Amino acid sequence: MTSRTSPPPPGAPAPTEEAPRPGRWLALAVLALAVLLVAVDATVLGLATPFLSEDLRPSGTQLLWIGDIYSFVIAGLLVSMGSLGDRIGRKRLLLTGSVAFGAVSVFNAYATSPEMMIAARALLGVAGATLMPSTLALIRNLFHDPRERSLAIGIWGAMASAGAAVGPVVGGFLLENFWWGSVFLINLPVMAVLVLVGIKLLPESRDPAPGPWDLLSVILSMAGIVAVVYAVKEGATHGLTWPVALVAAAGALALLWFVRRQLTLPSPLLNMRLFHHRGFSAAVMADLLTVLGLSGMVFFLSQFLQLVQDRSPLEAGLAELPAAVGAVTAGLLAGQAARRWSVRSVVAGGLAAIGLSLAVLIRLEPGTAYPVLGAVLLVVGVGAGFSFTVTADVILSSVPKEQAGAAAAVSETAYELGAALGIALLGSIVTGVYRGFAVPPGVPVAQATEARESLGGAVESAGALPADTGAALLGSAQDSFVEGLRIASGAGAVVLLVTAAAAWFMLRGQRLEEGYGG
Repeated sequence: MTSRTSPPPPGAPAPTEEAPRPGRWLALAVLALAVLLVAVDATVLGLATPFLSEDLRPSGTQLLWIGDIYSFVIAGLLVSMGSLGDRIGRKRLLLTGSVAFGAVSVFNAYATSPEMMIAARALLGVAGATLMPSTLALIRNLFHDPRERSLAIGIWGAMASAGAAVGPVVGGFLLENFWWGSVFLINLPVMAVLVLVGIKLLPESRDPAPGPWDLLSVILSMAGIVAVVYAVKEGATHGLTWPVALVAAAGALALLWFVRRQLTLPSPLLNMRLFHHRGFSAAVMADLLTVLGLSGMVFFLSQFLQLVQDRSPLEAGLAELPAAVGAVTAGLLAGQAARRWSVRSVVAGGLAAIGLSLAVLIRLEPGTAYPVLGAVLLVVGVGAGFSFTVTADVILSSVPKEQAGAAAAVSETAYELGAALGIALLGSIVTGVYRGFAVPPGVPVAQATEARESLGGAVESAGALPADTGAALLGSAQDSFVEGLRIASGAGAVVLLVTAAAAWFMLRGQRLEEGYGG
C-alpha cells in the first residue's frame, strides 16, 4: 500500500522519522489508568441514578442537571485546559487534575441534597477537563510512528470501553452491598496509583514556544459553550421563551467573539485554521453527532434494566457488557482496518451500524428478551469502537505535536458537547413522554406528583400504596418510560444514519499515515 496522506493543515509538519521513545508502552499504561478513572465515573452515575432518585428525591429537572452538569462544565473548559497543558506541561496538568478528581469524588459520595450533588458534579467537571486532553496529547508525543500511534489510540479507546464495562459491574456490586455514594469512592485507589506511578513513568511534554494563555479567550469559550448548551436544554424542556432566547444569543455572540479573537491573536488558545482541514472537521463533526445520538440510550438504559426489567444493579452492569466487548475488540483493530480499506469506510460503516441498532430499539417493550438487547449493545459497541478510534487518529495526525493538547481538547469537547446536548434533547423527549402517563384511580395527589417527577419516584410512590394500586401506578409509569425511550432511540437512529452519510462524503480521500518503513 502506498503511503498517501491527506494534505496537512496550515502549520502542520510533514511526517518525519523520529527515534522511538523508550518506555512509551509503560507510559501508555499510566495514561490508560486516567481514561479508566473518567470512564468508570461516567458509567456508575447511570447505575446510581435510581438510588439517587429515592434518597435525594430530585425533581425531574434536577435529575437531568445531575446527569448533564458534568458535561456542561467539562465541555466549556476542555479547550482551555488542553491549551493550558500545551503551555505548562501535559504531565503536570494530568497529575494535578487526577488529585483534584479524586478529592472531588469524595464530595460527590457524601452529597446530601440534589443541589449539593449538582455542585459536586460541576466541580468534578472542572477536574475532569484536565484529564482527557492530557492523555491524548501525551500519546501524540509519545508515539512518533503512525502505526504505533494508531495502536496506542486503540488501546486508549479500549481502556475507556473497558472502564465502561468494569464501572457498572463494580458499581453494581457496591450498590448491592453499600450505600450509593460508594460508587464514587472507587475513583480514589485508581487515582492514587495513577499519580504515584505517573510521577515516575510519564515524560513531560509541552509546546516549546506557546505564547501567553489568553484569559479572555478562556472566559469566552466557557461562557459561550455553557450558555448555548443551557439554552438548548431549557428550550427542550420548557419551550423557547424570551429568557432562553437571550441566553442562546449571548452564548452565540461569545463564541463568535472567541473565534474572531483566535484568528487575530499571535498565540491563540485554539488554532481555528485547523478546521480548514476537511478530515479534521469531519472527524470532529462525526464525534459530536454520534455521541448526541447515543446519549439518550446510554443515560436511560440502566434505569430501563433496573426499574423496568427489575434487575439488580450488578445484573444491569453485566447486561451492558456486550457493548464494551465490541468496542474493545473493534478499537484495537480499527487502525489496521482503516489502512486496509479506507478511513471513510470504517467510520461511516461504524456509524451506520450504530444507527441501525438504535432503530431496532423502536420496537422495545418492557419484556424485551435479553438476547435482543445484548445483540444491539454488541453491534453498538463494535460500531463505536471503529468510528471513535479512527476519528481520534485523524484528529491527532492532522496537527503538529506541539498543538496536540488543543487538538485533543477539540475532540473531547465534541464528545462532551454531544453528550450534554443528547441528554438535554433526547432526555427531554423521554422525560416529556414519561410525565404524561395516566395515573390510576385511587392514587393520592402527592404520590402522583412524585411519581411523575422520575421513574425512581414512581417506584418509591408505588411502594407506599396498597399492592394493587401501587402495581397499577408503577406499570403505567414503566409503559410511559419505555414509550419515551423508543421515541428517543428512533431520533438517535436518524441522527446516526445521517451522520454516517455525511462522514462518507466528507472523509473522501482521507488516509491514515503509514508507519516508518511501512
